Amino acid sequence: MVTKLQRRTKSRKKLQFLPTLSNSKSVKRRSIVLNVLLQCHKLKLKLEGIHREYQNLVAIRNQYFTLLKHIQTPKEVKVEKVGEELVVKVSCNKGGDKLISVLEAFEELGLNVLQAKVSCSHLFAMEAIAVARDQQTTDIKDVTQAILKAIEKQGSDHI
Repeated sequence: MVTKLQRRTKSRKKLQFLPTLSNSKSVKRRSIVLNVLLQCHKLKLKLEGIHREYQNLVAIRNQYFTLLKHIQTPKEVKVEKVGEELVVKVSCNKGGDKLISVLEAFEELGLNVLQAKVSCSHLFAMEAIAVARDQQTTDIKDVTQAILKAIEKQGSDHI
């Protein structure tokens, strides 16, 4: 008899928190349990919907990156002379050792790089400030041509 009573009180204590979880106003155990099961089923459906939406977003992101890889970025080199300094801006497709090729072109032209910013996330982009060694006069067209040759040479080596 004592064990039956203990079991009842334990089960009542366990079921006391269920109405708060299910927002049930019923007192009957069966309806409380059914409400909790219904709530769990609804949550499971919501979770599946969120998972499907996440998978769709991942697929869209992958398609976006695939398209970015196939877009051909034109080779662009801009050189401006600001006082004694040359400001060089380069952008082209990512791949290969383009940074090394551009820096070698600077070396061949006799330019010292004072400052450079490089990005290789989706395409190769570089902005550099260079100064001629030994007060040489460097023509903007010569610098542009040398950098374009370095980029093209690098692109043809790795295709």
